[in-house]
Amino acid sequence: MFGSSRLQRWVRSGVLAIGLAVAGTGLAQSPAPDDWPEGGTEVDVALVLAVDVSYSMDLEELALQRDGYIAALNSPVVLDAIRRGMIGRIGVTYIEWAGVGTRNVVADWTIIEDAASARAFTDRLQNAPVQRARRTSIAGAINFSMERLLAAKLRPIRRVIDISGDGPNNEGGPVTIARDRALRAGVIINGLPIQLKRGYFSAFDINALDEYYADCVIGGPGSFMNVITERDQFREAIRLKILREVAQSSQSDAGGPGQPGRSNCMIGEQQWRQNWDRN
Repeated sequence: MFGSSRLQRWVRSGVLAIGLAVAGTGLAQSPAPDDWPEGGTEVDVALVLAVDVSYSMDLEELALQRDGYIAALNSPVVLDAIRRGMIGRIGVTYIEWAGVGTRNVVADWTIIEDAASARAFTDRLQNAPVQRARRTSIAGAINFSMERLLAAKLRPIRRVIDISGDGPNNEGGPVTIARDRALRAGVIINGLPIQLKRGYFSAFDINALDEYYADCVIGGPGSFMNVITERDQFREAIRLKILREVAQSSQSDAGGPGQPGRSNCMIGEQQWRQNWDRN
C-alpha cells in the first residue's frame, strides 16, 4: 500500500509518467482509494471546481460561468441538500485553468455547511479578477486538481473533480492518462462541456464536445456531465450539476470512460499541430 508521501510523489510525477506512457513504457501501479492521507475534517464530498479560462471563452461567457457557480452554491436547494448529507457539510475549492502553466486557486478549500459559509466562499469568487490564458490542458487541470485534493485537510466520503471547458485537451499530455490515474485513486470526474452556438467555427473547435467529454474526460462511480449550448443555460446547468454532486450517494451506479473508439481523444493535440505549430 502507498503511504501519503508516496501518493504525493505519484501525483507530482504525473508529467514524467505521461511522458513514459507516450514513449511506450507502462505506468507504475496506481494507488488504491484508501491510500489518501488520514485525518482532517469529515465531509460528504471534497469537490474541486476546475474552470476553463482559456482565450476561446469570451469575457461574457467567463462572467456567466463564475456567476453560475456563485448562484448555485448560494441556492437554498443546494444548501438544503448539503445539510441532508450523511455528515451535513462539504469541502469545496475553485480553481481556474488554461494551459499547463495557468493554474490559479481562486478560492482555497472551504467547509460549506450553511448559508454563511457558502456566502464567505462565493464572496471570494465575486471579488477575484478573471485572468485568461492560452491553450487548453484538461490533463493539467486534472493533475492539479489531484494535488489540491492531496493538500485538503479533509476526510471525505467522495472526492470529485468537476471540469468545465469549451474545447478538447491540446497540451500537457494525453487527457486519458490523467483521467485514468485519477480514477484508479478513487476520484470521480464530472464534466460541464460548453458548446455554445457562436455562429462561427474556429480551427480548434470540435463538433461533438459532449461525446469527447464522455469518452475522454469523465469517469468514476456515478460520473455524469451537463452540456451547455446556450448562454442562458449557465445558471441552471451549473446549479443542477452542483446539486447532483452534493446529493449523490457514494453507492451510485458505476460509471467510467465512454465508448472506446467513438471519440479521438488526441484531437486537440492534432489540431494544434496542424493549425499552429506548423506556422
